[in-house]
Amino acid sequence: MSSFGLYLIGFLILISGLAYAAYLIGAPPVWIGVGAIVLIGFGIITGVAKTRRRDETATSE
Repeated sequence: MSSFGLYLIGFLILISGLAYAAYLIGAPPVWIGVGAIVLIGFGIITGVAKTRRRDETATSE
């Protein structure tokens, strides 16, 4: 499995835990959904930024 896939799986587990905690403290389900969607987007953006490969072009000296 790619490092991006592992990163997203871990992030989804984190989001699930946070959503469950929000449910337990009585947060409205609409706001739990909004928060989950925002965090999923944030996770994708950071996952791409952390796992993308750098260009291996030769630098001019």
